[in-house]
Amino acid sequence: MGCSFTKAGLKMIEIDLCICTFRRDSLADAIRSAAAQALPAGHSQNIIVADNDEAPTAQARVKALGLAVTYIHAPARNISIARNACLDAAKGEWIAFLDDDETAPSDWLAQLLSCAAETGADAVFGPSRAVYPAGTPDWITANDFHSNRPQRRAGTVETGHSCNVVFRRPPQGIRFDPALGRSGGEDTDFFYRLHRAGSRFAICEQAQVTEPVSPSRLSFRWLAERRMAEGQHYAQSVGRSRSVLVAASLAKAAFSAARAFPYATNRPKLAFWTLRALFHLGVVRGAIKPSQREIYGS
Repeated sequence: MGCSFTKAGLKMIEIDLCICTFRRDSLADAIRSAAAQALPAGHSQNIIVADNDEAPTAQARVKALGLAVTYIHAPARNISIARNACLDAAKGEWIAFLDDDETAPSDWLAQLLSCAAETGADAVFGPSRAVYPAGTPDWITANDFHSNRPQRRAGTVETGHSCNVVFRRPPQGIRFDPALGRSGGEDTDFFYRLHRAGSRFAICEQAQVTEPVSPSRLSFRWLAERRMAEGQHYAQSVGRSRSVLVAASLAKAAFSAARAFPYATNRPKLAFWTLRALFHLGVVRGAIKPSQREIYGS
């Protein structure tokens, strides 16, 4: 399973490129960019779209594109259910995820696969670059808060996001946690568990996708809530002592708040350090009480 053969008898490596969606007008652009991938020789892909709406609202739009797409209706307004439906439908050796509001250049998947081959990694993450609308406040663009960049911790990639990734098809027992499917953080939790199970991860900076930023997300309030939620998700997934997390994160929050104080008249730096403090406070909150805030399907 996970391979087929060409007429010459050579092994063909199959990739399932998955897009989970919930009422997004941008879905068509994401699918078109997925279909336009220039794959390396000996590779083939199957595009899977998992519709997380209660009704199959994306089905007609997917069909109208006239592209080879496997459509799955995976309802319940829970992103983990949609992601798991993709994993269950996947037949290839490799699985890729792209968000329904992102577009990828034609060499995106080839870059990820090349990095996997060169490094021997079981998963490769790439950056998602935010595209800001005209009139975005300078303090946001100066910090580029909305872009998503994979991170290393002490030189090791321990987890990542599903917005830009390719990974080996996991064992049946490893799936996205439905308990996190409304609050978010299901992807970082999933990859943390894969890493703890022995998978090795890498980062490919060249495999960049783009995501337009909605004007509704261009406020300090939205960013503050997001950073707090990210901190909570981190605390719930990282697999470290809760007491150690609380102590370390309180210290980091205090340090960040102290760094913010001198920049009262410098809004970019004030925002940077304040949001950093809020992330660490989110870690404290997540270590004490799991997140109940719903992000998806609202």
